[in-house]
Amino acid sequence: MAMRCLLVDDNARFLEVAKALLERGGASVVALAGSSTEALAHARELRPDVALLDIDLDGESGFDVAELLAGIVPHLIMISTHAQEDFEELIAESPVLGLLPKSRLSAEAVGEMVGARD
Repeated sequence: MAMRCLLVDDNARFLEVAKALLERGGASVVALAGSSTEALAHARELRPDVALLDIDLDGESGFDVAELLAGIVPHLIMISTHAQEDFEELIAESPVLGLLPKSRLSAEAVGEMVGARD
């Protein structure tokens, strides 16, 4: 069964490109969200396997959104153009699996991160 993903980013263009990229790799993108409110509503309704969260959501922190989604979505992954080293402490203190650079985003990379935790 395809991994069911929720994508959360405030850039609508990125959401569409990321959706196409993930689906080309065999993932199923069940919803796109541009804010914490949308992400929480989609997560509660659709119960995705994994949520991919941008670190900076137009004034909202992706880490705060991760806290809201913890317990609803089993696997949370931050996505960003920033280096993981810039966020090591926040990642360690949060419920996320880690940070996946947007340049490396693929269904395979997401699957590897999820598989490493299971």
